[in-house]
Amino acid sequence: MLRARTLIRRDALTSGEIVDRVVLDHGDRHRRRIAMRGVGGTAFLLDLPHPILLDDGDALVLDDGRLVWVEAAPERLLEIRAPTDHALKRLIWHIGNRHIPAEIGAEAVWIAQDHVLAEMVRGLGGSAEPVERPFRPEGGAYEGGHGHDHSHDHGHDHGHGHHHHD
Repeated sequence: MLRARTLIRRDALTSGEIVDRVVLDHGDRHRRRIAMRGVGGTAFLLDLPHPILLDDGDALVLDDGRLVWVEAAPERLLEIRAPTDHALKRLIWHIGNRHIPAEIGAEAVWIAQDHVLAEMVRGLGGSAEPVERPFRPEGGAYEGGHGHDHSHDHGHDHGHGHHHHD
């Protein structure tokens, strides 16, 4: 079986023969090793040295040098807006306090659909409208931009067993 052991980030992709594409939601774009099949039928084993977040527009390099394009699949999300910049910042703080993935834009925030959080947002004066679009949440403070490798030691328990007081 063909293997893809290398990833080229979209901003570094200059040339190459793109032979297929994989369309993945946010959860499926965080991978290290898994059998995959492109929409055109190309079967291969993703076999990266460590787990990373595959981003929309990246390319996986197959053993024979051909490329498989990574496409972020549309997902059902909530688009959160607020009447003022300060109000949006408050909403972002409340969302972040719940440790859920969020994509932060200049005038909106997107999260996975969640009726409880939608009610919270509306109760705080914001809007939460269902949309369907690719989801590109922020990386974590310990991710270094892309990827999500927690194998390093950053001096504290990352088990999320801590408590929050709202």
